[in-house]
Amino acid sequence: MKNKLKSDTDYYTFRQKKSILSNKKNKYGMKKILLTAAGVLLSLTLTAQQTYTLKSCLELGLENNYSVRISKNEEQMSKNNATKANAGYYPTVDLSGSYSGTLNNTKSTVRTTNEVEKNSGILDNTFNAGLSLNWTVFDGFNITTNYKRLKELEALGEVNTRIVIEDFIANFTAEYYNYIQQKIRMNNFHYAVSLSRERLRIVEARYLIGNMSRLDLQQARVDFNADSSKYVKQHELLNTSRIRLNELMANVNVDQNIEIADSVIDVDELLVFNDLWESTLQTNAELLKSEKNITLAQLNLKSINSRKYPYLRLSSGYGYTLNRYEINTYRQRQVTGLDLGLTAGINIFDGTRRSQKKNANIEIENARLQRLQLEQSLQADIANLWQAYINNIKMLKLERENLTAAKQNHEIAMERYMLGDLSGIEMREAQKNLLDAEERILSAQYDTKLCEISLLQISGKILKYFEK
Repeated sequence: MKNKLKSDTDYYTFRQKKSILSNKKNKYGMKKILLTAAGVLLSLTLTAQQTYTLKSCLELGLENNYSVRISKNEEQMSKNNATKANAGYYPTVDLSGSYSGTLNNTKSTVRTTNEVEKNSGILDNTFNAGLSLNWTVFDGFNITTNYKRLKELEALGEVNTRIVIEDFIANFTAEYYNYIQQKIRMNNFHYAVSLSRERLRIVEARYLIGNMSRLDLQQARVDFNADSSKYVKQHELLNTSRIRLNELMANVNVDQNIEIADSVIDVDELLVFNDLWESTLQTNAELLKSEKNITLAQLNLKSINSRKYPYLRLSSGYGYTLNRYEINTYRQRQVTGLDLGLTAGINIFDGTRRSQKKNANIEIENARLQRLQLEQSLQADIANLWQAYINNIKMLKLERENLTAAKQNHEIAMERYMLGDLSGIEMREAQKNLLDAEERILSAQYDTKLCEISLLQISGKILKYFEK
């Protein structure tokens, strides 16, 4: 027989080699069991968790996220300040009271008789109570300007909150799809481990019957360990993304497990550039903020100009005074009275108005220039993002074709490898080409999604993700 052992020595060598391979196979089996157990535990843990959609995550995040809550509180403060009372429309009314007392010793000499009179411990008391009203009736339109400024600051607070919310939605959506990307990559690495495991099994079997060299066996084991290492490292990246999602949603336990409903990165390939740019000019939050800054600069100039007009102030009060004397002719004296005053005036010269007016005009010009600069910057950003978006879509289509070809190539290579017509290095190359194709299409999908998110944020359409 062709495969019959020729001597006892050959038989002993074969048994020794088989024993060594058996021990290594046992180690490999333990590694396989550990990886499988880890995967099962992870799957069972995730199954017990609530399943989240992107919309439910965003709703929870907008309710709990600390940055959003701080911005909403600041917006509420600006609303609280936007009142006519803070602008100066209403008078101020003060109620006051006071007490004073004097303790004296007196020594008096009568002129005609030179008689000396001494008094010790004389206590005189004075009590005052009053109600006063002060009202600026007219202040050169400064009160009206102040009220408009407070209203603009209120609107600016709303815009600032919108900016924070849009930033949150964009950041969270990007991280949400990054989590999906990491999960898909985890599955890809798991598939790579299974392919390497199968190849290692085949090489071990062939090595045992003498059809493969020890070098082939070692190379197969190195490739299997390398793929297993990538799979373990991917767990860390997936956990990092999960923790980041919990942090953005302000969950108490940032390390809690999350199960999301989506399993693929869905890319919107139907965006239209003209629609995006038109929407940017109309609804972009940063542009709206720059327009508010122009209005505030103009109101500052109006406030300075109001000082050239006359002012009219009204004051009124009602007072009560009680004096008590120990040695006076009168034991006590009470006084009540109403006073009323009207003051009119005009500021003729204060030495600073002229320079302040010049600076205010410069502030208006700067605000306008900043608005134009921002518009140009947004135009450049949206043009760059649009080009990247179009290129990524083209790459995505190409990578889909490449992935189909890589899968077919891998299937053919596996058939040839099983028949012994393909070397281990060539088989590994076919496997690597398949994994590289899967990685490239995943990266293209995620990069396209990031471009989509940025384009929607710039154009003020980021709330679209609440519809999903």
